[in-house]
Amino acid sequence: MAITITPDILESAYVGFNESFAEAFEGHQASYSHVAMDAPSNTTRNTYPWLGDLPALRPWVGDRVVRGVSQHGFSIENEDWELTLAVARNDIEDEQLGAYKLLFANMGDAAAQLPDNLVWPLLNDGFTKTGYDGRPFFDSSHPVTNANGKKKTASNMQTGDKTPWFLVDRHRAIKPLIYQTRKAPTLMRKDDDGDDNVFYRKEYIYGVDARAAAGYGLWQLAYGSKAELTSDNFNQAMSAMMSLKGDNERPLNIMPNLLIVPPSLRSAAYAVVKAERLSDGSSNVNHNVVDVHIEPRLA
Repeated sequence: MAITITPDILESAYVGFNESFAEAFEGHQASYSHVAMDAPSNTTRNTYPWLGDLPALRPWVGDRVVRGVSQHGFSIENEDWELTLAVARNDIEDEQLGAYKLLFANMGDAAAQLPDNLVWPLLNDGFTKTGYDGRPFFDSSHPVTNANGKKKTASNMQTGDKTPWFLVDRHRAIKPLIYQTRKAPTLMRKDDDGDDNVFYRKEYIYGVDARAAAGYGLWQLAYGSKAELTSDNFNQAMSAMMSLKGDNERPLNIMPNLLIVPPSLRSAAYAVVKAERLSDGSSNVNHNVVDVHIEPRLA
């Protein structure tokens, strides 16, 4: 026997849907923070004038030296995201809501995955998409200056035609990538009998929406390689990254500590940095020198 739908019945249904959504949302273990920093936003886009600056303390002799902020004018514009579900009025009348709880849990998980889905593809795209200096994020010609203030270039990539892999320094407050949040995912509803969706289609509508975006931060803290993942190429990448200097030849003291690979390079990554011995039986000097992250979104 069908129940009579009342505001209390609809409120109870929404509370149940929201509980399923929230439990799945909060239970998701995001991984984007390995490579991206969170940046709150309160407008259409955020501008990051400080990108390109990795300051270090200097001896205090005489007056302080006041540093300005490099004006690169790099900005990231927020985008709108949504996911919407319809619940049949007949299913509420017949108290058939069990399957919907699973759907709302899936919606919560999907909402929680938004940062990962926006951030991780930036690595593969970094060989063509540009960062704050107008160059591709992974590039052999990033503009810097030498000790005399003359222009020169620096590289954060290895060339090749193999599956890309990446090194990052993830232990700084600033990260190589940025996840920007204007509005966190929120579950909303249209379940009033006067709503057109109820009147014309006998459906109660529930939807999650968010405003967010992801973009490139400091290229100096990430290294992209399209060379084969071997011990030699790994050593070259580590050396190149640790030797990077900023403007005026200032050491950046970069220490790569995470190797990121797609699933297809899992075995190669573990052979390079997790095996205690190499194939010839000699000790592996790179054993545990960095952590390894296998990222399915790079497949």
